[in-house]
Amino acid sequence: MDSMHRKLGSMADEYGPAFTIRLGSHKTLVVSNWEMVKECFTTNDKCFSNRPGILSVKLLFYDVVSVGYAPYGTYWRELRKFSALKLLSNYRLETLKGLRTSEVDSSFKSLYDQCKGYDLEFASVGLDTWLGDLTFNVIARIVTGKKNFATNGAERYKAAMQEAMRLVSVFAFADVFPALSWLDHLTGLTRDLKKCAAEIDDILSGWVEEHRSKRINGSKPSDHEQDFIDSCLDNLQDISSLTGDDPDIVIKSTCLDTIVNGSDTLATTLTWAISLLLNHPDVLKKARAELDTCVGKDRKVDESDIPSLTYIQAVIKETMRLYPVGPLSRSTVEDCEVGGYHVPAGTRLLVNLWKMHRDGNVYKDGPLEFRPERFLTSNAGVDLKGQHYELVPFGVGRRICPGISMAVQLLHLVLARVIHEFEVTSEGKVDMSERVGFLFYKKMPLQVLIKPRLSRVAKA
Repeated sequence: MDSMHRKLGSMADEYGPAFTIRLGSHKTLVVSNWEMVKECFTTNDKCFSNRPGILSVKLLFYDVVSVGYAPYGTYWRELRKFSALKLLSNYRLETLKGLRTSEVDSSFKSLYDQCKGYDLEFASVGLDTWLGDLTFNVIARIVTGKKNFATNGAERYKAAMQEAMRLVSVFAFADVFPALSWLDHLTGLTRDLKKCAAEIDDILSGWVEEHRSKRINGSKPSDHEQDFIDSCLDNLQDISSLTGDDPDIVIKSTCLDTIVNGSDTLATTLTWAISLLLNHPDVLKKARAELDTCVGKDRKVDESDIPSLTYIQAVIKETMRLYPVGPLSRSTVEDCEVGGYHVPAGTRLLVNLWKMHRDGNVYKDGPLEFRPERFLTSNAGVDLKGQHYELVPFGVGRRICPGISMAVQLLHLVLARVIHEFEVTSEGKVDMSERVGFLFYKKMPLQVLIKPRLSRVAKA
């Protein structure tokens, strides 16, 4: 069974880069062309500034309180501004560097530990699981301050989130046929969502109260140790003025948004990137040669090395071109016109990034093939930050991902360190099958063979 992006891509071949379909009772505009995407998010950016209402999001992720899903308006603008300035500014990213580095180092130590006893041989490792733990640890440390959280006390949270992800994938009548939303009560979906939401809320409330208790006891962290919850508590008055109600809801929704959207996206992208490199050993060889030239074999890659690692950057761009995590989804707040077609208010927009990123008119040299070199030659200058509509895996317009800078930095660092510090191979070709669904996940686990390749000085 084909995934939705492939089915919609085939329809674009037949009907053109913009067409409308009905997903249940919702009229949906499907766009697969960067010029039309640019029109949607420049000329009509305000019109396409809302996200569609989804039952699971409403019940699990604090409804319209979170910056990710709040409707466009004064509240959303102020909350977005707060997040950008207080949580995700370049200054905050720099002050959080120590926390990021500490968690990345800890995760790599665990990878070295899995290789103990295999000095002359390769150790078998489930790399997708390790990447998931690494990215979760980094994001959780930044948000909550908890060290090595994936393997140190996160069992309850992970169990709750596994249940949440299961429920998100369950068909909801409310999402497709709102008039039949009562059936979600009948099937028990609404009940299960509320139960899971209560569990997640209790966990998040515990994190916030834990931070408050430390402050009451006089234990306030320095700027370089402050996590997101600390920053929110420092700005409690500003948050209270946004909500006019319980500021803890904003704090908890911000934590949840950041952990869920951050760690999952990063781990998925890194899994695809390493899978592609293993299936293209010539590209892996070039990437490793760049690292050995720019960094050498006597030390580890540092964030300060990344600007010099242009081929590594190209590998990440090419990975996100071929395997964006999912489509962009919006809903119109007013009537507008796209490509000469009238689009009424209430229409849903679905940008099929999978199809758009494979446009042969933009990526002329083998658009379906994995060729990072294109971003050093014919498509040089194209970045991931929403300025070039040909490549927008992090979104575009008013609702572009606010954590792009941190995400890109972490993607480059982790990928570079994996292939710099380890020989990585697989038993045969890596299966690149996709999981059937709305999002773009790898179907099969990434089981690899690894062996350390640096000197003991570098590994220390």
